[in-house]
Amino acid sequence: MDEKKIKRIRRHKRIRRKVFGTKTKPRLCVFRSLNNIYAQLIDDINERTLLSVSTANKDFKKKVKSSSGNAKAAAALGEVFAEEAKKKGISEVVFDRAGFLYHGRVRALAESARKHGLKF
Repeated sequence: MDEKKIKRIRRHKRIRRKVFGTKTKPRLCVFRSLNNIYAQLIDDINERTLLSVSTANKDFKKKVKSSSGNAKAAAALGEVFAEEAKKKGISEVVFDRAGFLYHGRVRALAESARKHGLKF
């Protein structure tokens, strides 16, 4: 692994010591790769993923015509994510940026999810 990835993983471990999700207030974990962005709702007590969406999903790609690796796609994913979470009865989450900077695509997803009804 390169040093940049190792540093991100260290930051994520440090964040995870403080950030913890429950069934009523799950952890929203964001991962961004070079081409896509992924978001999950995780219940850490039962070790279950409650909801997962990504820009790599075929249904999402049909909705959003732009590239799946930019801030517009991340904002659209945040909107879809908030809608899906509401359907499951989840309105409050704990945000986990997974060691990534709160900037660019990560920020766009988080602010879009907040705008569409999720409380952090």
